[in-house]
Amino acid sequence: MENATNNTKFCSTCGKEIAAKTVICPHCGCQTEMFAQAQAQAQPQIVINNSNQNQLNGGMPYGRAKSKWVALLLWFFLGYVGAHKFYEGKIFMGLVYIFTVGFFGIGYVIDFFALLFKPNPYYV
Repeated sequence: MENATNNTKFCSTCGKEIAAKTVICPHCGCQTEMFAQAQAQAQPQIVINNSNQNQLNGGMPYGRAKSKWVALLLWFFLGYVGAHKFYEGKIFMGLVYIFTVGFFGIGYVIDFFALLFKPNPYYV
C-alpha cells in the first residue's frame, strides 16, 4: 500500500508508515518488497558508447612512415656520419654520430641490427 500524498508507504507486516524507497522496515525488520525490484528502480541506466580506435594521426600509428631499406642504404654508405639518423628525423643523434664517427663504430654496428629487424615501413 502506498500513500499518494507524500513519498511514504505502509509496511505490509506491521502497518507503520515508512519511506517509499524503503526495502526493509526499520520498525519490524521485515522485507517490504523484493530486492531486485528495488535495485532496478534505484539504479540509473548506464550507456557506454566507446568508439576509440587507438590510432593517432588519422589512422597512422605514432609518426611518419620510413622505409627500412632506404635507412639501411643510408647506414651502409653514410652510417658513420649518421645519415640514417638524419633520415629518421633524429637531428641530435645525427650530430653525435658526425662528431664521434658513429659512436666510435659501436653505434654503427648496433644500428645495422636495429634497422635490419624493424618492420617495413616503420614509424618514427
